[in-house]
Amino acid sequence: MSVVPLLGSFITEPAAMTLAALLLRDHFYSKKIPIKLMYATIGVLFVNISIGGALTPYAAPPILMVAEAWGWDIAFMMEVFGWRSAIAVFINATVLTLLFSVQIRAVKMTKDQKINDAIPASVTLVHILFLVGVVYFAHHPVIFIGLFLFFIGFTAAYQKYQSSLLFRESFLVGFFLGGLVVLGAQQKWWLQPLITSLDSNAIFFGATALTAITDNAAFTYLGSLVEGLSAEFKYALVAGAITGGGLTVIANAPNPAGYSILQRYFDEGAISAARLFLYALPPTAVAVACFKFL
Repeated sequence: MSVVPLLGSFITEPAAMTLAALLLRDHFYSKKIPIKLMYATIGVLFVNISIGGALTPYAAPPILMVAEAWGWDIAFMMEVFGWRSAIAVFINATVLTLLFSVQIRAVKMTKDQKINDAIPASVTLVHILFLVGVVYFAHHPVIFIGLFLFFIGFTAAYQKYQSSLLFRESFLVGFFLGGLVVLGAQQKWWLQPLITSLDSNAIFFGATALTAITDNAAFTYLGSLVEGLSAEFKYALVAGAITGGGLTVIANAPNPAGYSILQRYFDEGAISAARLFLYALPPTAVAVACFKFL
């Protein structure tokens, strides 16, 4: 709930969301934990993933949309956003652990599967190299697609040491972001005038709220189209957008992946939007305090 969301700044938020959701599924949700703990963990997970990707300019979709246009590099992100994100992430994870310590201790951490063969170091190294490659060449589609196809072939050839690829969850995120590019600009007629009519304080809280119904990447993308914004306004816009990224399933692009992995463990096989919103409010308030007042 803390390390994995922050790791998302380097392996991308969708990858961090998938990894964290799989860990929660295998070690907690499959053990039939109390429903309150389930909603509390997914609320903190969604918020921490949204803010945990702010250490770099390429991991979080809302930051990726503006980083190049506004000249934000990794040094800028670490100095302005990174330390605030890390503080909020650790506070949320710590409070969650303390509040539900009894329920967490009651979970029996048994090994469900026996691994008879150790994973060769060469397989692990290949995974790391592919991961570094796709992140580095994210803006070079030909090389990116080539690496991706080779990775699919590698996982198919050495299935003994690897889990099946989660294509469904990956496509959910991909189509979600693709929809932003295609349809996001269609909201320009009402979002852009609204953005430009607010001051930096109003835009921070407005972005936090509107992100829940518009998606944070769409919000910042439209903001990047506005010329002449001050540095303070840009910070408020992006900080507010990533702060509200855990309030709903559609608020942040990686959320549908986590939803897809964990939803069957909730009542009636679905996550209540209202309960998710309520349980995500406290960690969102922590993020508001860190980005606004630190």
